[in-house]
Amino acid sequence: MNTRTHGVASGSSILHASFLAYLEAFDEITGRSRSRFEARDWHGCESDLVERLEIYPEAVGGAIAVLRELLGSVKPSEAVWGEIRDQFAVLADAGPNPQIARTYFNSITRRVFEIDGVNPRIEFSSIESTLATRSIPDGLYRTYEIDDFSNPSETEPTGVVCALVRRILDDFRFDAPWADADRDADRVAQRIQNHIEDLLPDTTFTRIEVLKTVFYRMKHAYLVGRLHCEDAVFPFILPLLHEEEGVFVDAVLLEEDEASILFSYTRAYFSVRTDDPDDLVLFLQTILPRKPAAELYLSIGFYKHGKTEVYRRLARHLENSSDQFVIAEGERGMVMLVFVLPSFDMVFKLIRDRFAYPKTMTPEHVKQRYRMVFERDRVGRLVEAQSFEHLKFPKHRFSPDLLEELRTETAHGVRIDDEFVSIDFLYTERKVRPLNLYLREVDEPRAKRAVVDYGNAIKELAAANIFPGDFLLKNFGVTRHRRVVFYDYDELCLLTECNFRKIPEARTIEDELSAEPWYSVGPNDIFPEEFSKFLGIPPHLMSTFLDHHRDLLDTKFWRSLQAKHEAGEVPDVYPYPQRRRLGRGHRSKA
Repeated sequence: MNTRTHGVASGSSILHASFLAYLEAFDEITGRSRSRFEARDWHGCESDLVERLEIYPEAVGGAIAVLRELLGSVKPSEAVWGEIRDQFAVLADAGPNPQIARTYFNSITRRVFEIDGVNPRIEFSSIESTLATRSIPDGLYRTYEIDDFSNPSETEPTGVVCALVRRILDDFRFDAPWADADRDADRVAQRIQNHIEDLLPDTTFTRIEVLKTVFYRMKHAYLVGRLHCEDAVFPFILPLLHEEEGVFVDAVLLEEDEASILFSYTRAYFSVRTDDPDDLVLFLQTILPRKPAAELYLSIGFYKHGKTEVYRRLARHLENSSDQFVIAEGERGMVMLVFVLPSFDMVFKLIRDRFAYPKTMTPEHVKQRYRMVFERDRVGRLVEAQSFEHLKFPKHRFSPDLLEELRTETAHGVRIDDEFVSIDFLYTERKVRPLNLYLREVDEPRAKRAVVDYGNAIKELAAANIFPGDFLLKNFGVTRHRRVVFYDYDELCLLTECNFRKIPEARTIEDELSAEPWYSVGPNDIFPEEFSKFLGIPPHLMSTFLDHHRDLLDTKFWRSLQAKHEAGEVPDVYPYPQRRRLGRGHRSKA
């Protein structure tokens, strides 16, 4: 074996061994979720979320360091790296999660080489989905056939369904007692029967299939499956909680929209053990057919491969469309230049070279805010943002107005030549309708519901120790499920970093008439009394907002939440409607 061949074989082996070590570390942290749930260790859940996100860049950095020791300080040629890639592919195909492995290799490649766009000579560059040729293995889930629980003497269908649900609960026992499994089974069965009778009254319920792995996120564990009624398939999701009296089923989710919100791009990642993420994503797509695979990979914690799927999906769309990128609708941002492809459901955000007054932060500060969102439980109110580096697009796909804006506002990070637009760094987010535009377009009842949910979004973020910083309606959006979410993060901070104050009484008439404050204002000072002046809620909707959320204008509200965070309390956040919850008469609190 010559020196080059030896180097290629050793290099590919080092990189694949590093990938396997990453998978092992990922699985070890994920595996703690069950014991965290059983011990009600919610702070441990929070620390695990951050730790699991950090192991990927650490693994990539470690692999590069070892590789440099092998190959020396001189960067390998493209020819050598292409051979390392090909040998890595052989090892990946013989090992676990070959597609995740390819994403891992590309992460290393883009750290070693300066690449504009994609370099198919040294990267895995296919934009095709690998899921189309896959099928779901039977061993991924448990099947509960209704016929197995039928009894000729049984006259009440709910009793049969109750026995089936009770078996499911028995099969998913924890090292903690069920609070009242019989009552839970009865209530879940009743919900199933009501759902079927409402939607498909002449349909026979045949079976439930439940994934063998449990999904965990903060205080919840979830049994996830699908309910079959002859030709119809519904989601079947049981959110579980663990309180002092034991584990119990808190809700029953049987609708696609409810499942979609649970697996939303506005929530942090599930902790779920799986030998093959592709299989898990395939199963989830059977109950979430409109959910892109990219979002599901993100949901189960494989965020880098989720980014790979985001890029593949965009690249395929560009090949099959002809419209141009244009400046996004709505008010122009002072920090971000935002553009869209009208036929695609994403927005693209670039940090401007200069920020308009009164913005005083730096580009690095903006990136830190986005990083903070990435590392936190987003409680369903913060849109997932994916960062990309060194992207390259055909110039003819950009409108003249957008090209001019890129030249004048983002010249430090964008290069435009005769053929291509090359972008050093941008964020992508799912497209939502800006709340200020939405309120102008919908009827009065929908507008009122939106401003109420706007207040709910602010309160839920505050409960998670997140303060938006800028409450303007243009910084919030409305999803297809009509949920209000926040997506502008440059002024976002922790609630506990804020100093909430009452406005001091004016000393003189001159003070009251002054255009400037007569009192000192520190950099972290917040005056809730002034919120109503700056929210931008149309006058005809302000009374509705105040009827539900007047407490947001009270310093006491904010200080009480700060006290809870400083005391270490972890909030109760339910990613499903209140009407789906099962009443718990024996519970100590609502």
